[in-house]
Amino acid sequence: MTHDRDQPVAARARQLLPPSFRRAAARFVAARRTTAIERQLASIAAGDAPIVAGPWLGEVGFELLYWIPFLRWFTERFHVSRDRLIVVARGGSGDAWYSSIAGRTYDALTFMTADEFKRRNADRTDRLGEQKQIAETPLDHDLLAFVRRSEGRAVSALHPALMFRLYSPYWWGHQPLDWVRRYARYSLLAPPDLPADLPPDYTAVKFYFNDCFHDTPANRRFVHRVVEALGKQRPVISLSTGVTVDEHDPCEPDVAGMRGVRHLLSPQNNLLVQSSIVGGARQFVGTYGGFAYLAPLCGVPAVTYYSEPGGYSMRHLDLIRDVLMSSGRSDLLEVVELPQEGAS
Repeated sequence: MTHDRDQPVAARARQLLPPSFRRAAARFVAARRTTAIERQLASIAAGDAPIVAGPWLGEVGFELLYWIPFLRWFTERFHVSRDRLIVVARGGSGDAWYSSIAGRTYDALTFMTADEFKRRNADRTDRLGEQKQIAETPLDHDLLAFVRRSEGRAVSALHPALMFRLYSPYWWGHQPLDWVRRYARYSLLAPPDLPADLPPDYTAVKFYFNDCFHDTPANRRFVHRVVEALGKQRPVISLSTGVTVDEHDPCEPDVAGMRGVRHLLSPQNNLLVQSSIVGGARQFVGTYGGFAYLAPLCGVPAVTYYSEPGGYSMRHLDLIRDVLMSSGRSDLLEVVELPQEGAS
């Protein structure tokens, strides 16, 4: 058991303050920190040298919901032309999602093998204690050095850690949703139209296990029923890739009539191909999580499921719903809670 005397003096002192005072103090600190971050961003944008944004090495959901809108805001706020911005990402997401804001993109997997990238990205996560890019690591430095050599000239660097510092007051509950909206610009994505032998009308499916959709017999049975039912309406294209992008394990059944796309995929293009398939679908159905934001941000209706109410952050869901509502497309994302096994 942890006793009050074991807590730092400063922490005990904060607990004695009224909640309203603590909230006000947190907002004051957030405002001061933001002023310093904006000065850093202004310094990065100064001059005419190319600006390398990234590398982005983390979760797809944070990339779609925060990093890309942050870069849109940055280029608008500091009058950075598209030709100056160079994005570094992975898995083909650079070509899929950044063409409207970046003049050039580099993929981390052009500088190292997929196995080396996977190992070093895992080392990065271990070093930081989490997947989020809250600080620079040797992998970030090496990828930036590769880009500098490829460009053959001096470049400025805009690392995702600045974005994480800017938005953290919202994630911590110290600032309202408008805090992120103030420093982000949202727009629908235009995924590329890749040549592929796909039916003209299909449903894209991506079920996988995560913190809010556990690997249970009930969930496996549910996925099987859903995919079978979808297949009676129109062709189903499975986005289970066989390519490791994150820590999530796919859980789609082997249902007759469901087609996969593994033959189209490589570590270097998996997000590019998946984006094209999602963008061309009649609808998307799958697990609720970061990847589920891709479909509505491409203008494609999404129905997503979870079974563990405490397994995800409501702040991310509140934000994507607000973004879609403000664009008049709140109908694009449906999030459904599954009943617990044995519940009446």
